[in-house]
Amino acid sequence: MPRHAALDRAAASYDSGSFLAELAQLVAVPTESQEPSAAPYLAAYLTEHLRPKLEQMGFVADVLVNPAAAGPLLLAERLEDPDLPTVLIYGHGDVVRGLDEAWDEGLSPWQLAERDGRIYGRGVADNKGQHAINLAALESVLAQRGRLGFNAKVLIETSEETGSPGLQELCRNHKEQLAADLLIASDGPRLSPEQPTIFLGSRGALNFDLVVDLRESAHHSGNWGGLLANPAVLLAHAIATIVSKDGAIRIPELKPRAIPSSVKGALHDIHLDSMPGEPAIDPDWGEPGLSAAEKVFAWSTFEVLAWAAGDLANPVNAIPPRATAHCQIRYTVDTEPEAFLPAIRERLAEAGLGEVKVRPTDLAQWRATRTDPEHHRVTFTRRSIERTTGRAPVVLPNIGGSLPNDCFAEILGMPTIWVPHSYRGCCQHAPNEHALPQILREGLQIMTGLLWDLGENGPP
Repeated sequence: MPRHAALDRAAASYDSGSFLAELAQLVAVPTESQEPSAAPYLAAYLTEHLRPKLEQMGFVADVLVNPAAAGPLLLAERLEDPDLPTVLIYGHGDVVRGLDEAWDEGLSPWQLAERDGRIYGRGVADNKGQHAINLAALESVLAQRGRLGFNAKVLIETSEETGSPGLQELCRNHKEQLAADLLIASDGPRLSPEQPTIFLGSRGALNFDLVVDLRESAHHSGNWGGLLANPAVLLAHAIATIVSKDGAIRIPELKPRAIPSSVKGALHDIHLDSMPGEPAIDPDWGEPGLSAAEKVFAWSTFEVLAWAAGDLANPVNAIPPRATAHCQIRYTVDTEPEAFLPAIRERLAEAGLGEVKVRPTDLAQWRATRTDPEHHRVTFTRRSIERTTGRAPVVLPNIGGSLPNDCFAEILGMPTIWVPHSYRGCCQHAPNEHALPQILREGLQIMTGLLWDLGENGPP
């Protein structure tokens, strides 16, 4: 059967080493978007590696200047028939800092290496390996069938690791050029290495600071203790006003109005377990009455990411003049993020903590998104993956983390389906980032099967 032959072709690209050889070339480009000196590498990644590959597949490709003066973007299109549906494929070519000196001996972030059943290299999980799989799947379908059977557009950015500056503006400016019936992309982890996974959006992320700034300098705690308000103490009470000692949010405006029945149904049979090397889940932490899956994928969380008061490395007998906590709210589409900070200010004022200021940060904020788990394109994708692997994939309404999916779901207005090719223990953003061979190989087959099915009898 032609479909089976396309799957065999995809698997052979891994078994022969050709896929890993191409991935090694991508990993070798140090596209650290957090480093200003990496700008030439960001451009080279698109112009010297991805654009030629896409042009060989019949795409018309162009590298666009980022409207936010960040890394460039590649936009490519293969138009087969205006009456056919159009699929948009997204990925990002930039990576976080390599952290060269922190990798295990004999490993380098810029050199692909296979050791102990793992494929090491910066970007193999986030995101070079993932979008390389999707481009290779396009190649397999074209080689086997001679056409895709749908129109395809590819958008690769190089600033995702710095918050995707310019992506929203570019999507607005090129809305017609980027128009499609469906987004298919890959990022993030599977629920577990053995379980093919689909997720349909992401939680949003809102970062802000709580600041208590009372005076110019510190004062001796023996002479002034009991007389001067301590900013660290006030800050502790402010945080306790927002979240309980068990991690449950205390301000109703920060929580979802409800969990939709379709989301509850999708999460009903999903069980989260810690893998070897991962921390054990604290069963009593977070919103009471929810399953672990509902806490991560269907609810809001409040986190303190950093706290500063005085000098912990060199403490002195003095009351610090100020204290700051950098905080974050992860939230779903069932909330109103515009109400978060006003609600926190109001609750702090009611608690007599008016000295605590709530200040939004200038970090990029990605909004929450979610395609309905019962959408017909989700059903189509689920059936295609089950047809390829013989296993029903896990369907997550959204991941617990955040992605620039709002650009596609809200600005471009299309259903979004993400098929990840990594796992939670991949050391993404850390030294020793790696991928698992079995996931890479199966990912090539999953995406080839999905693209084949879209071109053969995809949903209208």
